[in-house]
Amino acid sequence: MLSIIQAAGWPIWPLIACSVLALALIIERFVSLKRAKVVPPKLLEEALAVSRTAVPTPDVVRQLEQNSALGEVLASGFRALNADPRCSESDLRAIMENSGRSVAHRLERYLSALATIASAAPLLGLLGTVIGMIEIFGSQSPTGGATGGNPAQLAHGISVALYNTAFGLMVAIPSLIFWRYFRARVDEYLLTLELSAERLVRHLNSLRR
Repeated sequence: MLSIIQAAGWPIWPLIACSVLALALIIERFVSLKRAKVVPPKLLEEALAVSRTAVPTPDVVRQLEQNSALGEVLASGFRALNADPRCSESDLRAIMENSGRSVAHRLERYLSALATIASAAPLLGLLGTVIGMIEIFGSQSPTGGATGGNPAQLAHGISVALYNTAFGLMVAIPSLIFWRYFRARVDEYLLTLELSAERLVRHLNSLRR
């Protein structure tokens, strides 16, 4: 591996930095976007069961908020009614929407950075290719004599061009795949949060009738 890095020249170092950063972001998103941390399967039913006859106490709401991202959105609705039992439906929806936007921002964290790496890595590889081509042309004899260019410099230029092109694609392709995967997962979670919040709003309105 060290010999490959040496053969690829200095343009490969930005690509190595991008690969390390992309790997760290992918691992972090896998951990943060676990379903149990975002939308536990039975949490909505449990929240509805606890509030079947009355709005839960602040202690219960606090535990719900700390449970997951979905719990945070549901807890915002309960907290709004605890603070103002006569809170209108539109105000209740607005409060839960604000909480949902905050949760959505956290779910989408680092996705733009991963997408940037997926876009920039091929360009960095192309930069290395161009630098390698410059070295190739620089290795040719300026007089055009029969002696030709420097074989070692010519081989180094080819190595720089090919290794950087390949490594740029090796970084970009997985980054793009995982970015699309996480983007789809976040969209699924956001839809679940929206539907759950709507169901809770209807439930809370029924409590006040």
